[in-house]
Order: sequence, then structure tokens, then C-alpha cells
Amino acid sequence: MATTINWTRSVLAFLVSLVAGAVLGSLVQTLFNLQALKALGVEIGFQTALSTSLQDLIHFAPLYAILFGLSFLCSQGLASFIARRAGRGSRVWLYPLAAAIGLWVTLMLVNALAPMPTLIAATRGVRGLMAMLAVAALAGWLFAVLVTGGNRAGNRSATLSAVALFLVGGWIAPTNDALANEPADYTINTLAEGLEHPWSLAFLPDGRMLVTERLGRLRMLTAEGKLVLEPITGVPEVYASAQAGLFEVLPARDFEQSRMIYLSYACGNESANHACLAKAELDGNRLRNLAEIFRVQPAKEGNAHYGGRLAQLPDNTLVMTLGDGFDYREQAQRRENHLGSIVRLNPDGSVPADNPYAGSNEFQGEIYSYGHRNVQGLVYDKQQDRLIAHEHGPRGGDEINVIRPGVNYGWPITTHGLDYTGARISPFTEREGIQPPLLHWTPSIAPSGMALYTGDLFPQWHGDLLVGGLVTRQVHRVRLENGKAREVGVLFSEPGERIRDVRAGPDGAIYLLTDSDNGRVLKVTPR
Repeated sequence: MATTINWTRSVLAFLVSLVAGAVLGSLVQTLFNLQALKALGVEIGFQTALSTSLQDLIHFAPLYAILFGLSFLCSQGLASFIARRAGRGSRVWLYPLAAAIGLWVTLMLVNALAPMPTLIAATRGVRGLMAMLAVAALAGWLFAVLVTGGNRAGNRSATLSAVALFLVGGWIAPTNDALANEPADYTINTLAEGLEHPWSLAFLPDGRMLVTERLGRLRMLTAEGKLVLEPITGVPEVYASAQAGLFEVLPARDFEQSRMIYLSYACGNESANHACLAKAELDGNRLRNLAEIFRVQPAKEGNAHYGGRLAQLPDNTLVMTLGDGFDYREQAQRRENHLGSIVRLNPDGSVPADNPYAGSNEFQGEIYSYGHRNVQGLVYDKQQDRLIAHEHGPRGGDEINVIRPGVNYGWPITTHGLDYTGARISPFTEREGIQPPLLHWTPSIAPSGMALYTGDLFPQWHGDLLVGGLVTRQVHRVRLENGKAREVGVLFSEPGERIRDVRAGPDGAIYLLTDSDNGRVLKVTPR
């Protein structure tokens, strides 16, 4: 009978301690997220903080309970085993120590395996990490007190495995309520294949096409769409890892005379890297006179969120989109650096005199707009004289914005998305002094390339934005009217592949890049 009571006691002690650790860990996560916003000058009242904490307990705590529970099960079982084998005293101190070490190891493994650099935002800094580990240690201490009750600490580590059933069950992310596919009055043909994660497509005046591969290669397609086997030589050295690599290729407006192209890419190494911009002359199958003309400052660690899209405005200035570096999201509000901004440059990389912060001793003069997360879609609409961009949200909150100089687009103070853990990044979706998006996708579509269609082959789409979806594996058609944007249909889901870039060709056809290690160039024409 005593054995049954001890077994029950161990299970109950584990559950109580796990719940306490998950709840307190969720509150710590919320506290550090809100403190990061307060450091940006955002006022957060008690009611807002309380509401955010409660929402995180609903959305973040269940996932964290699974993550923490797995580490807690292993760490407390090991602590029980060691305490029993030691045979001297209760060894209560083993349990909190094991809980903290177990959570630390689990976080390191998760961060190494997950696509984002840091899964739980509170642990981006040492203070937040220490706070989360302290909460885990507190849960370990509570378990030790409850399970030992003053007796020896050898309470059957093996019996704790029974509570693993508590951790069974999924955390189900929301699914997209997708619009119905439009009638397929088009044909999709493959022009080229065998490309390694192609990222950007550009047309040359003679009908040839340039394609970048994220791993660092620049490829040429003939005017007939045949892939030239040998990559173009002379490309700058690229830091290629996860989201880092070679991004956009943009021929200069006067390419026929200058032969100039621009390339955006990640440069540096894992511990110190930047988004960079270079220019070079295309001479046959090689680049000449390569020169770096812009580099994001400061250097960052990790391999996520670079932005990288390019556009040239009628005054020949260049616009380059940037990312927040993922772990550095608050920097998107600090104009002392380039992270999380869109920059505008002269063709030689210098600062245009009419940039909003040109000549500033406080802010970076290249910044054109700020408060962005990861901008990977950019088009200039010459008919309406406007610059249109989209950016990735986290879990939801993908945005389409019309970009105006000096405007704050909100990230991370305002967002419609949640963190990947379900935690609230900000309690605000709108705020005075911040430009709200014309359209947001929640849940996320993971928008990629974007084209403004002005061709003649598909007159029913004239003036619409065509936005690639990495998650949805289709193209979303968005209409801009009267200062508002709305999604009016989805297209090209037939290949069932991640769409990395969308281009409207000079022939009126639509060209797609599919993102895989066997990526393709697809051409869409009327049926």
C-alpha cells in the first residue's frame, strides 16, 4: 500500500511542479517582452500588461509546458536516480540544479534545430535566459519538497515516466481560410529546372534572364529560356546559411549602355554578418569591376531576416529592403542602425540629399522608412508613383504597405501576429504615430516575391499585385483601390511548390521561381 501512495505522490508532485513552472515561465516571457517595448518608450498600463499575460497563459503556456515538461521529466528523473544512489540525505539541491540545466540544454537544442535563431524571445538576452532558468529551478525545488516530504530523495525515477501521457497532444497552429482558386484559364510550363533554391529573377533588354541561387550562384537563361550550364563568374563572396545567401539581382535602368547590375547578398560569417549591396558590369558570362556600395550596420549574429529586395526609382536612386535580424527586433525602431528598415541610396551607394535623415548626426542617413520585420517584396508602381512593399510577420501579421519617406511601420510595437511560440509580441495592433498596413494576412502566408501586373495577356489582372506564398504554395492576387487593399483570388497552386519570386515579363507572361534544391523557372501564359 505504501508503494502505491508514494507512486501517486510522485505523479502529483510532478504535475503540480510542471504547472507551476509553465505558468511562471509564461509570466516571465510576457514580462521580458513588455519590458523590451517599454525600453522603446512605449507606455504599457497595468490593464494592458494583465491582459497580455492572460493571453500568453492561453496561447504560449501550453507549448511551453510541453517544452519544459520534456526537460523537467528527464531532469527530475535523473535527479531522483542520483539522489537514491548517493544514499546520504535527501539531496534536495539536486532537483532545482537538474531542472535549470535540463531547460538550458533543451533550449539550446531547440534553437539549433528550429529555423529561427531563438525560439523563446525572452531568452535572447542573458537576463531573460537566467530568469527562465531560475523559474525552472524553482519548479525543481517545489518538486523535491513535495516528493520527498522530508524522506530520502530516492522516490523512483522510473515511475515518473508514467506522467509522459500528460505531455501527449499537439499544439495546433491555425490554418488559412484560403480563397478559392480562380478558374485555371492559363497554362504553366517549365522553362528551366535544377536550380538550387533560386531567389530572384530579372529580365535583360535582349530577352535573356538572370536568376540568383541563394547558395551564391548567378545563372543565365537564354532568350528561349534555356539554362546556361556554367554559372556567371565574379560574383561576390556570399555567406550562405539558412536564410542567408545571394538575394536579388537588378539590372540598372541604363543597362544597355552601362552593363551594370546590382546584387544584394549576406556577407560575413555566422558570428558577424550583414546584408550587403554590390554593383558590377556584366561582360558575357562574367562580372567585372565588382564593388560593394552598401553594408548594413551594425554586424549581427545568426542567419535570419535579411530582406534583400531591390528597386530603382525614376530618379535612378536604389531602394533596398532589410530585415530585423530576428533576435534584434527592437532595433527596427532605432534609426541609429539599419536593421528593420528600407534604405534609399544613390547608384554609387551614397546618401541622397533628400532622404528623410540625410545629414543627421543621430540617425542613419540611408534610412527611408523603418519599423519593418523582414521585407521581401518590393515594386514601384509608376502609374500611381508609389512604392509598395510586403513583409513577413511571425505567426500572422504579414503586411502590405505603401512606403513613404520617414514613416514608422510599427514593428515590433504594433503587429497582428504572434510569436512562433504563441506568445504575444505586442499588445497593440494600432498606435498613434505608426502607419497601419493596407492589408495583413493572419494566419501567415509567408509572402515572397511580388509583381505588379500591367501586361496585356491577362487583362483581368491588370493593376493587381501578385504575391508569392511560401507557406500557401500559391500566388495571392491583391487589388489596391481607393487607398485600400484586399485579396481577390489565389492562383497557380497547381505545381504545389513554395513560390519564391513572381515576375511580370516584358512579353506579358508571368514568371515564377519555385524554392527547393531542384527549383524551377515557370512561365504562365493564357490557355
